[in-house]
Amino acid sequence: MDSHIKYKTRQREILLKYLESVSGKHITAGDVCEFFREQGVSIGQATVYRQLENLVDDGVVNKYNIDSNSPACFEYIGSDCHAGGQVCFHCKCEKCGKLIHLHCDELACISDHLYKEHRFRLDPLRTVFYGICEDCAEE
Repeated sequence: MDSHIKYKTRQREILLKYLESVSGKHITAGDVCEFFREQGVSIGQATVYRQLENLVDDGVVNKYNIDSNSPACFEYIGSDCHAGGQVCFHCKCEKCGKLIHLHCDELACISDHLYKEHRFRLDPLRTVFYGICEDCAEE
C-alpha cells in the first residue's frame, strides 16, 4: 500500500481555499496559523506544516528558504506552476524583511549567461537579492 496517498481532508480543503485567496503573496506557516486562529477555525500548527509540505510535494505550492534567520515562505502557484516556464527571482528588504517575488527578463538573461558562459545553473527559486525596498528607501 502506498504510504504517500493524500486524502482530501477538511483541513487541506480550507488551507487550499485560503492559499488561493492570497495567491501571488509569500506567507509563512505562522501567517496561516494566525489567519485561522483569527477566523476561529480549529486547525493545529502541525497540521498546517504537514499540509503545506504535502502541497509542496504535489507542486501546488512553492517553498522558499530565504536564509537561516527567517522562516520558510510559501507561495500558492496552483497546478500551473509558473505558467510558460517563466523564471522568478526574489528580493529581500534588509530593513523590513519584505520578500518581493519578481519575474524579470533581464535576470533570466543573467541566468542564461551563467549557464552558457560558466556552466553554472542558477536556481531561481533559491536566488535572493538583498537590499532596501522602495518603501524603506523613502523613509
